[in-house]
Amino acid sequence: MFKTVLFPIDQSRASREAAETVTHVVQKYNSRLVILSVLEHPDTPAPETEPMANHETIAQLLANAKNIFAEQGIEAEIIEREGVPAFTICDVADEVDADLIIMGCRGLGLTEESESVTNKVINLSPCAVLIVP
Repeated sequence: MFKTVLFPIDQSRASREAAETVTHVVQKYNSRLVILSVLEHPDTPAPETEPMANHETIAQLLANAKNIFAEQGIEAEIIEREGVPAFTICDVADEVDADLIIMGCRGLGLTEESESVTNKVINLSPCAVLIVP
């Protein structure tokens, strides 16, 4: 059902908490796991996220995430990109032919007026999106 799962991560608690759900879904469906982190452009407004500081920070974050999943017997691919997070997540989902994006949510609201990355991904995604509160 879910051949490829994309898991966009940042340094937030919401990302860490979503990892358990990712583990369950990937193991249940024997999915390919792609972990993505986005280095934001300096001029990108990010009201709900802590900007990823630099390439070294992202590389370490991705390596740590890959190791955590490896401990669960899951081999993950990692991708680092630069850009506007919501658009980059959706572009990568399309590139890797993802069937599902699993994201954490900070609980700041998913109303139509919301400018959150999560809300934008929900509206722009080329595939299903599972939000983990």
